Amino acid sequence: MIQDLLYRALRWAALVGAAFVVLSIVLVMLLRHVPVYGSMVMLERKVEAWVAGESLPIQHQWRPWEELSDHAKLAVIAAEDQRFAVHRGFDVDEMRRAWEASRNGSRLRGASTISQQTAKNLFLWTGRNWVRKGFEAWFTVLIEALWPKQRILEVYLNIVEWDQGVFGLEAAGQHYFGISADRLNEVHASRLAAILPNPRAWSASRPGPHVERRSQWIRQQMRNLGGARYLEELAAN
Repeated sequence: MIQDLLYRALRWAALVGAAFVVLSIVLVMLLRHVPVYGSMVMLERKVEAWVAGESLPIQHQWRPWEELSDHAKLAVIAAEDQRFAVHRGFDVDEMRRAWEASRNGSRLRGASTISQQTAKNLFLWTGRNWVRKGFEAWFTVLIEALWPKQRILEVYLNIVEWDQGVFGLEAAGQHYFGISADRLNEVHASRLAAILPNPRAWSASRPGPHVERRSQWIRQQMRNLGGARYLEELAAN
């Protein structure tokens, strides 16, 4: 009897696992080609507001690659993931440095790549538990295998959170500077990238000393990466 129940449980678990794998692959393949009009983080923010008895209008407009500022593309790479063009979803060197720094007594810092952040923001909930990290790794592998690098960055720039209820580069440009995503200059872009570690507390239009110093550092890193030449290399991946 117990063996029969165990067999049935394992069988159902295998079926559920197989269904999840197939459906997630189909979903990621579909999203390679169609605009992304929402994300799990947007849904999570709406639910949080509803539970708190508050209203949270979501500001979000999808913009294709050609309508996203090249300065912004380069700025988020310079700020978040300078080996984006060459890694396959996980920056092992950065992860090792973060781990070694934590062992030496420093605060454990994030080492997530743009690919990991895209997977997390699009498909999953926020948090740091191991279950979510496992799903994040799975979806990171999928998007790296099924999407070109340009598509990963395009989706990231369209769904990343830039303030309370503000998602994506178009909404961020309008929210902070009153301009569309394709008109953001180097300074605008570097300030937007600078607030990504804490977008609901920091402002791109009214940057404090820390954000301003970080945005200046980002602009220097953008030049070090080679500017527009880096984006041309990215298009080839």
